[in-house]
Amino acid sequence: MFWVLLLLLAWAAAGTSCTRLCLAAVRAAAVDADVARGHDLTLYEAAFLSGGPARVADLTLVSMARQRRLLLAHTGWATVVDPRGRDDMERSVIGAIGPEGQSRIAPVRATAAAADSVRRLADHLVAVGLAVPDGARTTVAGAVRQVQAATAAVVALGAVALLLPAQTTGNEVPVAVWFALPLVLTLSCLAIARIEVHPYTRWASPAGQRLLGTLARRADEAGDDRTYLTSVAVRGVRAIGEPDLRAAFTHRDRSPERRGW
Repeated sequence: MFWVLLLLLAWAAAGTSCTRLCLAAVRAAAVDADVARGHDLTLYEAAFLSGGPARVADLTLVSMARQRRLLLAHTGWATVVDPRGRDDMERSVIGAIGPEGQSRIAPVRATAAAADSVRRLADHLVAVGLAVPDGARTTVAGAVRQVQAATAAVVALGAVALLLPAQTTGNEVPVAVWFALPLVLTLSCLAIARIEVHPYTRWASPAGQRLLGTLARRADEAGDDRTYLTSVAVRGVRAIGEPDLRAAFTHRDRSPERRGW
């Protein structure tokens, strides 16, 4: 009956890990619905909830380029036309380009994404319950990894038990059936986490996801320049329609010193 001890270990691993995952998911979803209700997302907020700080930087670059206040070349260079930023995000981009007024787009995106303005935007979204805090994202991801490890442990313990003599109980129930129960528990938790947790744990909370859907529908009805920028905010640079502008974000120059236009 040594296999019973192995079964208890399997249940302990499965129960502990699944409980941790459930608690982490509940904490991640615990948003203040009253504060989130009625909140109108700005394009910067939509960009952050959809793709994080990098998406905010991309949206700012595209917005300034469409207003002809910034030139984005297909060779991957950004040139300042209007040095006066209209908000903190634009001033961060202009500052990232530098005093020469020209820079590679890749480092500009990275610097702008790490700017204080983006950090303040993230803190605000977390405060109103539309974004998931960094700690919650880390907690849920760690809990998922623990459940995955518990799944592997249950399989290993079950395999060891099957190699032991007397592999049936007094009621002739196979040992494998008993180990299948904690295995089903862990696999079910992983499946539910994939469906319910995975879509929003990176940036947007459930309330944030609902507002993103509302923003997209309103933009489709408007049919103006905001629709275009909303698509970039939600889907990223792949939503850019102009080939040259899209190439500016994907260009890989083998010669950093060449600034061809």
